[in-house]
Amino acid sequence: MTAAALLTGANAAGSEAVQWTTSFKGSDGTTYTATNHLLPASRGEGRQWLLAWSGPAKQPAPDFLAVIDATPSSRTYGKVVNTVTVGPGMGNEPHHMQYVWHKGDHIYAGGIISDTTFVFDSKALPALRLVGVNTPMDTPCGTLPDAYQTLRDGTAYATYMGGPNVAGPCTYTNGEVRIGNGAAGSPGDIVLIGKDGRTLAEIPAATKEGEDPAQCGNVPALPQSSCANPHGIAVREDLNILVASDFAEARNFMTPDSPLREELARQTVRVFDITNRTNPTLKSVSKVADGPRSVLEEKAFFKESRVVMEVAMTNKPGHKGAFVSSMAGGAVFYTPDITAPAPQWREVFDDTTAYKRFHPDGSVTGGGDNSSWLAVSPDDRFLFHAVMGQSIPYGEPLDKTTGMIYVLDIRKLLDSGEGVRCSVDELREVYAGGSERDCPELTAVVPIRDTSDGGPHWGAMDNFERDHRGMYRETEHVKRFAVSNYFVAGSFGGGGDHRICMFDMNRAGKVELDKKFRDERTGRPCVSFNRPSWPHGDYGDSQPHGVLFAVSDGKLK
Repeated sequence: MTAAALLTGANAAGSEAVQWTTSFKGSDGTTYTATNHLLPASRGEGRQWLLAWSGPAKQPAPDFLAVIDATPSSRTYGKVVNTVTVGPGMGNEPHHMQYVWHKGDHIYAGGIISDTTFVFDSKALPALRLVGVNTPMDTPCGTLPDAYQTLRDGTAYATYMGGPNVAGPCTYTNGEVRIGNGAAGSPGDIVLIGKDGRTLAEIPAATKEGEDPAQCGNVPALPQSSCANPHGIAVREDLNILVASDFAEARNFMTPDSPLREELARQTVRVFDITNRTNPTLKSVSKVADGPRSVLEEKAFFKESRVVMEVAMTNKPGHKGAFVSSMAGGAVFYTPDITAPAPQWREVFDDTTAYKRFHPDGSVTGGGDNSSWLAVSPDDRFLFHAVMGQSIPYGEPLDKTTGMIYVLDIRKLLDSGEGVRCSVDELREVYAGGSERDCPELTAVVPIRDTSDGGPHWGAMDNFERDHRGMYRETEHVKRFAVSNYFVAGSFGGGGDHRICMFDMNRAGKVELDKKFRDERTGRPCVSFNRPSWPHGDYGDSQPHGVLFAVSDGKLK
């Protein structure tokens, strides 16, 4: 595999952007490219940037990483200053990058449909250099790359939600064998990806003996039933722990006309011991349970435990807790010790409580609300959560069930240690929050009104602060975050309005929309990806999914 760079000049569309291309030869023999289209606004002193991994609303058109000026004091704040188009293929369906970026990290960006991970060097931000590609040939036992978590050595673990490239037995790096039902099916796996994009290890997420076939349905059926469809991922290197939350067997779940088969809605969480980074071992498979709202849900698919999409771990020494959230169930669960042989989960918050802030009659519940991004602030003070809103399968009008962002103060919960008392186990707590003294406190709810097709799906915390000399350093205290309003093309409730919005947060956890982060064309708050032209040409509307804060290398301590 090789990388090369070429300065090519102004683009074919005749815009003012200057092109800079890097290439990388993948293990499949294909030469992949990444072309920067840098605008003059990107020049000058180092700044902070918001990266958005995006694909076109209409084909044919290239997928790209947009680089947005995220420095509030900059005259080009909110402007797209570079688009890095990837080739030669199109239709990757850009999905996630890692949750948080640190100085020196490469950027891992996944194409969930193309089963491809692109790896970028970010030292020359706002320009990016392609330094690695992980192709379908590199992960024969897993498909649908979803989320990434970088390690201190610069490598990254990734969740591959779908089954092997080809149905049948597949042999993993450690020699173990599992039988899968094919691409986008089951079981998925965990992949350790090197800084050059190559696979360092492909790790089975499925147990050897199989799981409960009544809950772990597979289509077509497997000899050993499996719920292993890992989506969210979190890593604590100090604890030698990796946690992954199971989503669903995606190819039988994602489209509006898919039958809501309860046995495809996963309720499980997997914990791996990563003492040996290249050969993690599956330590436990635990299950979250339904709560008091389940008596109100006519369809079991929308009970609290269904479709465990995201996971977030605490960060500080002495804290071993972890959170998971359910996409179809609309609830947040917590375990105080994720290192335990059999973690015990308890519901600590129902999205219904947040909805009551702007639907006070209680008519909108968390059932089927498509809750998504989940993150714990580095200081272990706040939990952030994005919700897309109820959609077609649930049967609610989208203009009634808007998306939202909410923030929980989790300090009392964490301070309880292993003696946690908080438990949403009574129906009144669904609407008013848990009654125990250590339950999370709802500090902010911001509705994101969108009547098109779903609300915010993904987000990123700004983990940097700037000093009086214009230099940046990482901080534990999050003062703002960004969210993107798009899920997956062709899915239920996933179109969104293609905006990226910025929110400011004070020390008390109160949140407000940053109205200075404006679209460069319309002047309205939030950056819209619905526009006729980009630095790379006149390709029309685009769909931003993963977002990530990063800083120019020379300005980051």
